[in-house]
Amino acid sequence: MAGKLNKFETPSSASSDSDTELALELSEQVFIDEDDYTRAPASPTTVPNVRPYRPPSTGSNITKSPRARRVRTASMSQSTKRTAAESILHADRRTIYTAGRPPWYNCTGGQEVEPFLIGICGASASGKTTVAAKIIESLNIPWVTIVSMDSFYKVLNEKQHQAAECNEYNFDHPDAFDMDLLVTVLQRLKEGKKVEVPIYNYVTHSRESRTKTMYGANVIIFEGILAFYHADVVRMLDMKVFVDTDADIRLARRLRRDIVQRGRDLEGVLKQYMTYVKPAYQSYIAPCMAHADIIVPRGGENHVAIHLIVQHVHKQLQLRGFKVREKLAVAHIGQPLPDSLYVLKDTPQVQGLHTFIRNKDTSRDEFIFYSKRLMRLVIEFALSLLPYSEVDVDTPQGFAYKGRKCDVEKICGVSILRAGETMEQAVCDVCKDIRIGKILIQTNQQTDEPELYYLRLPKDIKDYRVVLMDATVATGAAAIMAIRVLLDHDVPEHNISLVSLLMAEIGVHSIAYAFPQVKIITSALDPEINEKFYVLPGIGNFGDRYFGTEPAYDE
Repeated sequence: MAGKLNKFETPSSASSDSDTELALELSEQVFIDEDDYTRAPASPTTVPNVRPYRPPSTGSNITKSPRARRVRTASMSQSTKRTAAESILHADRRTIYTAGRPPWYNCTGGQEVEPFLIGICGASASGKTTVAAKIIESLNIPWVTIVSMDSFYKVLNEKQHQAAECNEYNFDHPDAFDMDLLVTVLQRLKEGKKVEVPIYNYVTHSRESRTKTMYGANVIIFEGILAFYHADVVRMLDMKVFVDTDADIRLARRLRRDIVQRGRDLEGVLKQYMTYVKPAYQSYIAPCMAHADIIVPRGGENHVAIHLIVQHVHKQLQLRGFKVREKLAVAHIGQPLPDSLYVLKDTPQVQGLHTFIRNKDTSRDEFIFYSKRLMRLVIEFALSLLPYSEVDVDTPQGFAYKGRKCDVEKICGVSILRAGETMEQAVCDVCKDIRIGKILIQTNQQTDEPELYYLRLPKDIKDYRVVLMDATVATGAAAIMAIRVLLDHDVPEHNISLVSLLMAEIGVHSIAYAFPQVKIITSALDPEINEKFYVLPGIGNFGDRYFGTEPAYDE
């Protein structure tokens, strides 16, 4: 079912070797933990019915390689099969986003659209989580995440921990929560940034050493008993929902939950309820009802109230949506080339390599061989643009040599799948022990917009100089989305270099206008794209030619 959430628990951010991994599975599940993600990352041969974001040049009747041709396949779940042919929006319970995450920024500056933040408040065991799940189910939007206030309980000292073991610590008081951390996390999520959310263990009354990584939601649901208590949180919320449930029902639910799920005894649960839970509701939680936009009696059983909430969220998401690709194609025609563009010197050798890879009659083996040679050259060229300092060394013959040493110690390569993955070996060949990240961006066949499906990045990528790799750039829509992802992970704009074998001028303009500090590096620049956004004269569909998945042509 669309919008189904998996537990997403990555290793602690204290480990520099751990990665952030985020994926939209074929069954439209959103946050995937590395331990749960047992299949290979989404790839050109296993993704649903969408094409890689790299259109071929027109008129490229590619001659088939003598080798057996690999065939494109599609692996789809039942839910994907049902939604693959649907439009981006449809009546009544319409699906807004049927697959990956659509653009969440505009094309004139890479500026973001804020996620829609829903706050759900109510007493303990009132059914807040159930209401949140019902909203997600009815929204039918994959890019949704839930943030629980329970994750932000403070770390207890030894005395407080002993009190908690005896059911004598008040977990329902505002002072029990780390409000400063809570506000910071919600603010970063609202800004579209990656966050690390603590994981609270209800059995041991402590935080676990690992954290939960969250990033990239169009809708964020924040639920907790004191969700409306802090003024800064209330100001951030776009919609405030209070779940009002009968006190006897709440007590029965709490008894069942704490005894069965959290291993506590009946006497202790009742003692805590009468001493802390009930007074806290009257003093702190019930007054929060005054902030609510909607009050939902009976919790998750109130289908009418949930339907009204969903209708409002749908409307707001439509108003906030962006159409990027078509605007990029005409946004900067006739402008001079930007200073951030660096083109490999057009030597006879480079011209010769381009002759091979542009020729529609080049066999697949030769296409791969000469593409790799060109990749190596353009990667070396990109590295030459990094800052270097003078250094003196002694030669084996005892002479001094004045040389240079690269000032950048931490470099990370990030490929835009699938075509960008072909450049990974070249950057690994010239950068010893380099770390590699991956971002999968696909084109939605109904909207022609790029969509984010999968990313895997080092947790400390903000400390790296990033070489972003894509084989070709047409409108620049995929590259802009990938750069936006890196910025959302706190990579400074000036630390990003986009490297490609071939770019269209309009794509260069679009990227440079949105992100003027990003270095744009290529081996060749083609003058135009056609009405279908294909590069002219172009290189064909690089991914199809490289991986042998180009469609058959009628003779």
